[in-house]
Amino acid sequence: MKIAIVHDWLVTYAGAERVLAGLIETWPDADLFAVIDFLSDEDRASLGGKRATTTFIQQLPKAKTHYQKYLPLMPLAIEQLDMSAYDLVISSSHAVAKGVLTGPNQLHISYVHSPIRYAWDLQHQYLHEASLDRGIKAKLARMLLHYMRMWDQRTASGVDEFIANSHFIGRRINKSYRRESTVIYPPVDTRNFTLYAEKEDFYLTASRLVPYKRIPMIVEAFSRMPDKKLIVIGAGPEMDKARELASPNVTLMGYQNFAVLLHHMQRARAFVFAAEEDFGIAPIEAQACGTPVIAFGRGGVLETVRGVDHPEPTGVFYDEQTAESLIAAIGEFEAQAHHIFPDACRASAERFSTERFRQEIKAFVETRVLEISLHQGQDALRHQPTATPANVTPVYPTAVPMKHA
Repeated sequence: MKIAIVHDWLVTYAGAERVLAGLIETWPDADLFAVIDFLSDEDRASLGGKRATTTFIQQLPKAKTHYQKYLPLMPLAIEQLDMSAYDLVISSSHAVAKGVLTGPNQLHISYVHSPIRYAWDLQHQYLHEASLDRGIKAKLARMLLHYMRMWDQRTASGVDEFIANSHFIGRRINKSYRRESTVIYPPVDTRNFTLYAEKEDFYLTASRLVPYKRIPMIVEAFSRMPDKKLIVIGAGPEMDKARELASPNVTLMGYQNFAVLLHHMQRARAFVFAAEEDFGIAPIEAQACGTPVIAFGRGGVLETVRGVDHPEPTGVFYDEQTAESLIAAIGEFEAQAHHIFPDACRASAERFSTERFRQEIKAFVETRVLEISLHQGQDALRHQPTATPANVTPVYPTAVPMKHA
């Protein structure tokens, strides 16, 4: 089969790009497409050295640093990518990638990290954080997001199969598109985040310091608990706010390399997490190190961390993104810590390994291709899949269809 993989944009190597790397590892001969591609050589190595075929936005002024400003042009741009030569198109989408145009003899499978967050249920939050609550710019932003919602919903009809990165996102897909999806969790590098059972007397949080991560809230909570030590790894626009709230028991380390991050993640008493994430990789990396997680109990983390009511718990949840709620959760964690074991944390993390992702995504795609070939005839797709019925596994340990009424 001739395969194309379509990604939104390639600027940094973050969670969505780890999924992309897993797709490329699974289908190394596939051609890569994206709206723009400005990856560094180091990050590109994680994609097998592949360079994407890009759109006209690649050539526009400041596309590398201000690509978000070209969002109104991205639906047009993604539709200009020519997919006509491919039998199978796999889109990796949290914005516009799923909008590529495909025909009736092509299979389009879309791995959705989320429907466009800022156009759907998180619109008001994003507008508030961007100070677009009122005025002419706010009105224009709302008109743009209204247009993006209509385009996003219309292009969902061009997708043959949806894969969600969590049950949480599966519900978002159903809410936005009224489509069912299959859950295949993203790959997490559990091999490099190794188990370390000896813990030290400090808590850790590590992420980009952007508003939705709520790092200043975590800092505020620990500033009100001077007997507990917090280490913060990461940099971003919320750093100044975090500094203002920090007391002597809080250490802001800024950006650190992987070796420093791993050292602290392995030795922390617990990893503190305050974001509402679609999936959330950092809590799984912490568990891979044998480190429990104290997390805001919304979003994908409910599927990756096992609370104290589980027979083999790996963490504690709290109900509100407030310092008071987090302080109460830390008290609960310290009361329940003797029930949470490093080996259980490690076992929980291994449910999300890179090898598991590759097996599940390959089985899902090959089974779908085989079904089309059997039900619609040999001309449904131009070539047979590489798998045969004997080596296709139609049942996935964690790839669960999302069924809705």
